[in-house]
Amino acid sequence: MMDPRKERPQPGTKVVLMSLPPGFLNDLPRHDKHAISGIVGKPILLVEYDDDGRAELEFTDESGVVHYIYVKPEFIRRVE
Repeated sequence: MMDPRKERPQPGTKVVLMSLPPGFLNDLPRHDKHAISGIVGKPILLVEYDDDGRAELEFTDESGVVHYIYVKPEFIRRVE
């Protein structure tokens, strides 16, 4: 997980979702659970940070569906 004391990755760059927050997948449809679980550990686009400081991540699943998810910055790290 990202050290919150270090500089955050900038919007428009690729980051890796290191893990999912506890309960993140609860109550989601099976397709969304599968798609989101499949991107953990893979480079995805950091779109921006919302007003609450969460990272907005964008990815396209294997069916061509675009997904946006929001996680706290400590769950991502910049792609080196």
